[in-house]
Amino acid sequence: MTSTRDRRVVVTGLGATTPLAGTVPETWEALLAGRSGARPMEFDWVAKYELPVTFAATIAVTPDQVLTKVETRRLDPSSQYALIAAREAWADAGTPEVEPERLGVVIGSGIGGVWTLLDQWDNLREKGPRRVYPLAVPMLMPNGPAAAVSLDLGARAGAHTPVSACASGAEGMGYAVDMIRTGRADVVVAGGTEAAVHPLPIAGFAAMQALSTRNDEPEKASRPYDVGRDGFVLGEGSAVIVLESEEHAKARGAKIYAELASVGMSADAHHITAPEPQGAGASRAMVSAVERADLSLDDIVHINVHATSTPVGDIAEYNAIKRAFGHRTDDLTVTATKSMTGHLLGAAGALEAIVTILSVHHRTVPATINLDEQDPQIALNVVTGEHQTLPDGDLAAMNNSFGFGGHNVALVVRSA
Repeated sequence: MTSTRDRRVVVTGLGATTPLAGTVPETWEALLAGRSGARPMEFDWVAKYELPVTFAATIAVTPDQVLTKVETRRLDPSSQYALIAAREAWADAGTPEVEPERLGVVIGSGIGGVWTLLDQWDNLREKGPRRVYPLAVPMLMPNGPAAAVSLDLGARAGAHTPVSACASGAEGMGYAVDMIRTGRADVVVAGGTEAAVHPLPIAGFAAMQALSTRNDEPEKASRPYDVGRDGFVLGEGSAVIVLESEEHAKARGAKIYAELASVGMSADAHHITAPEPQGAGASRAMVSAVERADLSLDDIVHINVHATSTPVGDIAEYNAIKRAFGHRTDDLTVTATKSMTGHLLGAAGALEAIVTILSVHHRTVPATINLDEQDPQIALNVVTGEHQTLPDGDLAAMNNSFGFGGHNVALVVRSA
């Protein structure tokens, strides 16, 4: 069998705008400090619609502080966030010189331009068709963020948009790896974005009892693996990385954070929202990712888990880890950073991939917050209190992302 690692793919740039901060370095600093991005929503519509959940992990730096007025008017917030993150990642990579036909973009989104869609529906109902914004359709399209980044960078090798719920961002990074390995591109800007802190998604998630209702303690609401967890905290933002073939990166003298060694994917085919309870599908994605990286399960020392803080989901992921890693569940160093960022839906896997990349690069794992009493059914070595140092030598880590519909994605990151 031919190895899928014949062409190494490395990470040379990072960008993000998150509930914790407007850049990657500031977000990383906040994670190491154990800060929460959850806060009360200060919008008129919270009271207007009598929403049962009154807080979220809203963006820390609003796009109007970064983008021009024309850009904010012509782009849905989901595209605005992606453009901000992509520009940071591109600058961080040193603005690589690459032929446009060898430059690709893959930006996933779970929901897409929900703000544009529903705002323009209101315009149509209240003011008539002549008041619908002419750019409504390109703004509401889920591929709008990928298109915006492609236009901004002049990327012509392809602009793609995986839409696989909360696995979208991670899947986008996996697709980018394949683009480079198969020779379609030398450089790919990849990640995820989401701007769904809107009354309809909040009402919908609340109706299915997926959200935490700790309205009086937003910063303590996201508590993965804790016995008192009662649902996830909705977040928003974008995370984007620059991926290159190793030869391309070295030829231009680029700094390399880590290698994105492989992606494993599977589907549960079990339920539209609930994960397969024994973790069979998720474990297949993990094992596949490790095998595609030409590693063994014993080589993985750290997992940045999906861990949304839902009663059912956290147990299912633990079962998947146990199924994949067997007796090693106790010695894996695990962190659940949604405890601080909330759940960014289609951007979650991308943001957590960046955190995993930085954990490997700095050999430091941020601690999970709000884990006061670990669920006895989840026998994992979860980092709490202070961040933890990873060992010297070659490192391999994993990032898990799962989504409604049974989507499972596992990424493997190796030290450069």
